[in-house]
Amino acid sequence: MFQLKPLSKQAIPRALEKAEHYRVLNEPDEAESICLDILDTDPANQHALVVLLLALTDQFDAREAAVQQAKDVVPRLSGEYEQAYYAGIIAERHAKARLGRSGPDATFAAYEWLQEAMNWYEKAEGIRPSGNDDAILRWNTCARFLMQNPAVQPRPRERQEESLLE
Repeated sequence: MFQLKPLSKQAIPRALEKAEHYRVLNEPDEAESICLDILDTDPANQHALVVLLLALTDQFDAREAAVQQAKDVVPRLSGEYEQAYYAGIIAERHAKARLGRSGPDATFAAYEWLQEAMNWYEKAEGIRPSGNDDAILRWNTCARFLMQNPAVQPRPRERQEESLLE
């Protein structure tokens, strides 16, 4: 196999700019790779962790494994607020990706993931830094999505009980 080449610490700021640029270009796999290189050099780099997590969420439509990979990043985030907020981002984006794939129970699964996202956003709202209403904005986005998409709804009661028995 190949031996990956290490990134120098001095190159990290420019590499972060490139990772963000690749996300904007809708090339999340490139952004992910750059973030992994940064984290090999600086494992606690919070900016790289956030960009990595977001790059992974950008891939939810194509790679189901990216959901777990994004969840694995959350405990590495340094603050309780950041952990709650980005757990909400993961759940929200997973909901929308799940809905986009259709299939049986997609609307029910999307509803459940959006509810989870809203719960995380409420937790983040309660511990947010002064002047930071990002969690409120995301909660409102989820609420509007649910209000505008009436097909996205909870499972019928009997289906909930069946899924608990499985």
